Amino acid sequence: MNQKYSYQCSDCSKQIPAGEIIYLCPDCSAKQLPNQPPLGVLKVIYDYKALSELSFRELEENNFLQLLPVNDQKNFPNLRVGKTPLYKIDSIDGQVNDFEFYLKDDSQNPTFSFKDRASAVVSAFAKENGIDTIVAASTGNAGSSLAGICAAQGQKAVIFIPSTAPKAKLTQIMMYGATLIPVAGNYDKAFDLSIEATKRFGWYNRNTAYNPFTIEGKKTVSFELFSQLKEHIPDYIFVPVGDGVIISGVYKGFEDLLEIGIIKKMPVIIAVQAAGSCNLVENIGKEEFVSTPSDTIADSISVDIPRNFHMAAGYITKYHGQTITVSDDDILRASSILAKNTGIFTEPAAAAAFAGFLDYKSRYLIPKSSSNVVLLTGSGLKDLNAVQPLFEIPLPVSPDMHSVEDFLKTVKFGI
Repeated sequence: MNQKYSYQCSDCSKQIPAGEIIYLCPDCSAKQLPNQPPLGVLKVIYDYKALSELSFRELEENNFLQLLPVNDQKNFPNLRVGKTPLYKIDSIDGQVNDFEFYLKDDSQNPTFSFKDRASAVVSAFAKENGIDTIVAASTGNAGSSLAGICAAQGQKAVIFIPSTAPKAKLTQIMMYGATLIPVAGNYDKAFDLSIEATKRFGWYNRNTAYNPFTIEGKKTVSFELFSQLKEHIPDYIFVPVGDGVIISGVYKGFEDLLEIGIIKKMPVIIAVQAAGSCNLVENIGKEEFVSTPSDTIADSISVDIPRNFHMAAGYITKYHGQTITVSDDDILRASSILAKNTGIFTEPAAAAAFAGFLDYKSRYLIPKSSSNVVLLTGSGLKDLNAVQPLFEIPLPVSPDMHSVEDFLKTVKFGI
């Protein structure tokens, strides 16, 4: 096993040396209460003092292997994971931005979602350590991601997924050749079953907020942003939030750079949740966690009990992050504005981050000298049904030019 890192519990701060495969802090996870966010989620810690001798460029030239739990680049899939485009957007709906605004489009990953970053690191670790079968619970994206990455790596993937997940995501998992196990229940039921299967069959588990390496994969987006912005940090980053793993990954990446001394401060990271599923942001700072049933079109961030609540809340509190909730109507409107203005079609969970940016811009003065990034985490093709209320597909016209001219008049095309 790799010995260049150790683990730290996000709850009790206990240090645990690397060695055999471990998922949660054994002390804290033993205290777990029902209907509460999981305890004992682990953070991966490196020898930051030794790494402080390296420049960012040196780290980048080695694909950041010094900051990943994998030793050899050959163990990663040959697919292009990460290195996604960062688009500078000068105007929205004809209004010129008086600040720098960027979209980080992670729908350009191999399986069209941000989750490939985590799957690639988990898969590479498994390959490096002779592990053949990886299991995960998912609402869709993580499952299709693991299935696709395992297909590229010659590994077996077993995916537990709520039977109500969008058909596009179920289809994607099946096309990659994974073993799909639909569950008659929600994500929490699928998650629990995957843990039981891990223990029963000895499979390696990819679950977010369970396997600490998922955050290590997701943090690579922070390294890319720093590189793409010519070794500057953005001032504000808008991140869609469900169980809190993606935002923890964004924080972790910049925290690594802070620990090494490459950057001097943390960006302001803004957690955006759907108003119908805001159990993470609504419970920050409260003595007792209280969950309310989720109800949102943004299925990828629909979570009753955020599994990485404690780590995400800790990051947001420590680094003075901000939070925003947006309605489903806001999300659909943002999805339409984004597609029509930029040509980027995102799923509702990703559009939520852009909706959060629009809301923030309408309520606060964004400094003219600031740089702002919205993290887009998945393709709109993942969930076509969610955006159906936005439009109605026209009825067919007769195959003659007169009918075409009449049609163009009804849509006020202006010919």
